[in-house]
Amino acid sequence: MDQVAAFLPYFFEGTWVTLQIFVLGLILALLVAFAAGLGRMSSIHAIRWPCAVFIEVFRGTSAIVQLFWFFYALPLFLDIRLTPLMAGVLVLGLNQGSYAAEIVRGAVQSVPLTQWEAATALNMPKRTTLRRVILPQALVAMLPPFGNVAVDLMKNTSLVALVTVLDLTYRAQLIRATTGETTIIFGLLVVVYLILTNGISLLRRMLERRMPAGLAYAPGRE
Repeated sequence: MDQVAAFLPYFFEGTWVTLQIFVLGLILALLVAFAAGLGRMSSIHAIRWPCAVFIEVFRGTSAIVQLFWFFYALPLFLDIRLTPLMAGVLVLGLNQGSYAAEIVRGAVQSVPLTQWEAATALNMPKRTTLRRVILPQALVAMLPPFGNVAVDLMKNTSLVALVTVLDLTYRAQLIRATTGETTIIFGLLVVVYLILTNGISLLRRMLERRMPAGLAYAPGRE
């Protein structure tokens, strides 16, 4: 136990690395989600089909395979070399963004058609209608599943240990190899991830409560 205690500062430094990966990955995932989700609804084939292919490829393949491909295979094919941290953030952002893109698409399509018709009657351009009328309402429907995506992203940050990023999981493995204390180290790891994921869920509930009352509609309700 004393051996483990000596390594605790090193262990908790990994929390900061994990949080960095989470925040950067989440920002990328949200950008990808709105770009791909809205792009998949486009009437322009040159936009809709690439977005659909991207979503299906990243949802239909393993995140671990994607991570290995970006970190190990990409330099061989395109001579593009990513740092372990960059590869981890990029893969997690694209992977989770592909799931979140379907959330965006479903939430936008759940807004009653009468909202579009009312904006059209006011001679409002389609882009303006989407930005000022549809998306603010759709955000209410997006928030709970976005919270689930964020929790999944936090848990999946542990995958970056496979490409030697010094996150929580990788540091835990190093400490276990040094001290031989498997139960204590991985028990502590479970507790830290539980705290982080529950913190995300708490933040999501706070955001839901702060949503303007005027936007709190039930999807599909006229």
